[in-house]
Amino acid sequence: MAKVKKHRIAIIGGGLSGLMAALKVCEAGSEAWIFSYCPYKRSHSLCAQGGMNACMDTKGEHDSIYEHFDDTVYGGDFLADQQAVKGMCEAAPELVRMFDRMGVPFTRTAEGVLDLRNFGGQKNKRTVFAGSTTGQQLLYALDEQVRKWEAKGMVKSFVFWEFLEIIKNKEGVCRGMVAQNMNSMEIKAFAADAVILATGGPGQVFGRCTASTICNGSAVSRVYQQGAHIGNPEFIQIHPTAIPGSDKNRLMSEACRGEGGRIWVYKDGKPWYFLEEMFPAYGNLVPRDVASRAIYDVCVNQHLGVDGENKVYLDLSHISAEYLERKLGGILEMYSEFMGKDPRKVPMEIYPSVHYSMGGIWVDRKHFTNIPGLLASGECDYQYHGANRLGANSLLSAAYSGTVSGPAAIDWANTGERGSELTEEELEAARQRCVDEFEKIVNMNGTENAHELHQELGELMNKYVTIERVNKDLDYCFEEVKKILKRWDNIGVTDHGHWANQEAMFVRQLRNMILYALVVTKAARMRDESRGAHYKREFPNRDDEKFMKITIADYDPNTEEPIITYEDFDHSLIKPRSRNYAVAKKE
Repeated sequence: MAKVKKHRIAIIGGGLSGLMAALKVCEAGSEAWIFSYCPYKRSHSLCAQGGMNACMDTKGEHDSIYEHFDDTVYGGDFLADQQAVKGMCEAAPELVRMFDRMGVPFTRTAEGVLDLRNFGGQKNKRTVFAGSTTGQQLLYALDEQVRKWEAKGMVKSFVFWEFLEIIKNKEGVCRGMVAQNMNSMEIKAFAADAVILATGGPGQVFGRCTASTICNGSAVSRVYQQGAHIGNPEFIQIHPTAIPGSDKNRLMSEACRGEGGRIWVYKDGKPWYFLEEMFPAYGNLVPRDVASRAIYDVCVNQHLGVDGENKVYLDLSHISAEYLERKLGGILEMYSEFMGKDPRKVPMEIYPSVHYSMGGIWVDRKHFTNIPGLLASGECDYQYHGANRLGANSLLSAAYSGTVSGPAAIDWANTGERGSELTEEELEAARQRCVDEFEKIVNMNGTENAHELHQELGELMNKYVTIERVNKDLDYCFEEVKKILKRWDNIGVTDHGHWANQEAMFVRQLRNMILYALVVTKAARMRDESRGAHYKREFPNRDDEKFMKITIADYDPNTEEPIITYEDFDHSLIKPRSRNYAVAKKE
């Protein structure tokens, strides 16, 4: 038997998608070098609470893979590549069985079969879960598997290393990357046969959100500046149920509604279950974009929020405490800890928050970007959710995309037109470019405060580019973000050291976030329709004739602004139809 050639695949990100890709690379007999901001088990994937969608049909509802496929396309307002979504939905049951064999402690019924719960936008029970810590359990299982390969010498871990940029050879092919040790501040260049970006979403571009502070979109912004397309950046998911906080917003999982939670406010002196009235077919289980807009309308336009504030009730108090503890224990504990109230006894007070990005780096169905040798998977790619993501499809898309990008990277390394190897001179030139950039930041002595600029950026984006969008406001926001970009040059850094300089790293990330904000805002301004999470007040209807297209954003190095174009995509399998959750979904 011919000996399999061993390749080196650099994987940026140690979350669900990155670890899955690494696992597949190692199974193919090659090396995975994983670079991560944090220990893998602290990656943001662990924050996913509610579950993972797959057609297991253990409830006898005659669920089908096609129904999951149709729900996903319908929920995404027909903007997702249908062949890609079909492949994901078909793979979902086997992925669940694989995680089950890995030892993920999925919640089961008294008979011992996988339990399923309801999730938004889906009439059938389709969401497998591990209590209220599903993401954590999946991540821990993959971490264990990857450690096995690390013990065999097939995985090399670079934990607390930050990705800085990719390195292209003279043919324009990605053949390596530059990263920085977050403790010693050492900057090194690494050669690789392919690079997979799996760095999550850009939540911190909006300041207060449900995402971790490491979810800043910096890596995506950096490769965008190096020529990678960004697809559908205007589609930012607003989760309808989060605890508003002064530091960040904390997610109250959709599982609360899936297990019978009801959303209401007082109207005319009595409880008004407005989602149930507005959307009788789905009630509290409408998709996130629909629920968020309804809550916004009730609070902002009708002024019916709790105590006159932008909050509504999410009520679980009518459900037995024992049942809640078994199904939602971790979520209830979080609310009790931060709010000092027991959600088993009193309704929770919640409001929508920026949560997820449907858009991201443009990729094809094998997860290759438009830069040869560079792949992307997980939340940082744009592939599976169209204009709106169904709850519990995020863990699925993260896991599934890793099973695609890992093998695709190996195929590329075996057969792709990789061009020339990076020379020592090319590696050193890339490293030195990043060293020079870092030294310039360390020595910045202007009058602006980076954290104040970030706060201003977040407030602008939250105010103008979230639930409701208006063209004149988007124009204003775009110009204000450009001003923040210019003010970035006048930042003053207080830590001029070369050990664990978090301030300098944040300043670098901030510039990338500002450029990403310009992309999101410009793309939102250009799309004059309402589709999924993108709702524009002047254009409240979907416009398939003009905008049944993928948004493509490219970086203009001369102006540092995005160039927006549109591309056709495959929507041939399911014919587009009106999206209406007041009635049962019709084929």
